[in-house]
Amino acid sequence: TFRMLNGMVGQWSRRRWLIWHLLDLSITTDGSQRYSIGIGGDFDFPRPDRLEAAYFVQQTGTQPVSYPLQILQSMEDYSQIALKMLQTWPQAVFYDAAFPIGYVYPVPIPNQSGTYQLHVLIKDTLNQFSSLTTPVNLPPEYFEAIWANLTIRLGAFYPGAVITDQLKGVAVASLETIRTANAQVPQLRMPSRLTRSAIWNIYSGTNY
Repeated sequence: TFRMLNGMVGQWSRRRWLIWHLLDLSITTDGSQRYSIGIGGDFDFPRPDRLEAAYFVQQTGTQPVSYPLQILQSMEDYSQIALKMLQTWPQAVFYDAAFPIGYVYPVPIPNQSGTYQLHVLIKDTLNQFSSLTTPVNLPPEYFEAIWANLTIRLGAFYPGAVITDQLKGVAVASLETIRTANAQVPQLRMPSRLTRSAIWNIYSGTNY
């Protein structure tokens, strides 16, 4: 039962809509081509499956300045970069989701300095359960979702188990409640080449 429970929780940890919080991890850059992420790595946190966002910070006096970084989604995209060892201001970041340690590649590589920070946003993790006495530290809407969906999963392995439509409805509704609670839709951003300057409407007296 614990294996089934932890397997389900492990699956949920990979789904953005089942995670209520993103973590902002940061390190000070030192001129390296890549930085490890995982237990004991440069980013000392359980290895994520992907990066949700990333940005670069320049420490300038008392007012640090942040610059967003584009996420390169695949190794194929990273392989197209001609000067992988170029050292200058970074514009993007690539995440190699190797196991058990992943690697973050800033592109281009930041100059070696103690005044720059690389930030990555990743999903928080749902805690695994090791025993009946393991403390549960989750938002209250997760409890119904866990028992209803775990019951359905266990029923699939026991011949003759009856999974009612009511139980299926509870399982679906509880997950939908979590989806609604955790929904965070980023603002849509259009490439500059697809936008135009505002045009004055002589009839309404406003721009469009």
